[in-house]
Amino acid sequence: MNHKATFDQDGFVSVPRFCDAAELQALEAALARFIAERVPALPVEHVFYEDKANLGTLKQIQRMHEHDDFFGEFFEGKPKRLAEEILGEKVVGKNLQYFNKPPALGLATPPHQDGFYFMLEPCRALTMWMALDVVDEENGCVRYVRHSHTRGMRPHGRTETLGFSQGITDFGQAVDARDEVACSARPGDLLAHHGLTIHRADANASATRTRRALGFIFYGESAREDLAAHKAYQAKLATEMEVAGKI
Repeated sequence: MNHKATFDQDGFVSVPRFCDAAELQALEAALARFIAERVPALPVEHVFYEDKANLGTLKQIQRMHEHDDFFGEFFEGKPKRLAEEILGEKVVGKNLQYFNKPPALGLATPPHQDGFYFMLEPCRALTMWMALDVVDEENGCVRYVRHSHTRGMRPHGRTETLGFSQGITDFGQAVDARDEVACSARPGDLLAHHGLTIHRADANASATRTRRALGFIFYGESAREDLAAHKAYQAKLATEMEVAGKI
């Protein structure tokens, strides 16, 4: 399968069994250790909870590759090689994240384009999302709008969704419904999407099943980041999250 051709055409590509059983076992062990040993010492702006008073509602961990050698080495391995294949250029790894939507608590992810957060010119970037659980329509699978990466940046505005502070304000056009694709996944399956691809996910409606995943962000070397604007945005967001009691 030509991952790059599919990515270029649709704005996203699915890579089943990106990680095998042995790799998943190693990742799960490293993740459990990271949550137990590293998370308590992380900067507050790198860890989000649905309810900060309940550690069982851990929702996101940011920049894991900077805090742990295992994840740093993994990030620079298979995911980076795939990113370079898909983008067709050398890439720079920017973030390795953990995501969870706890059962009955995990909220919907609003429709958005990652490039709005990235602040790049040109927007040569991609995000990867790798399932750690069985993910389907009940517990909030990712939904992509096919071809949306060819239509430019849509207007975004403030949302109240933790970790996704900006959402598309005019989502729901006929083209959005026509081209939306729901992507179920099994543990080890990976999805990769362009920085301009519109995507969203429903809430976790399951009473018992988590919806855990790892995310990887890579920028193409040809992209240029507005560092001052990005730093100001991140500082503002961290302040808002702290006031809201989420970090």
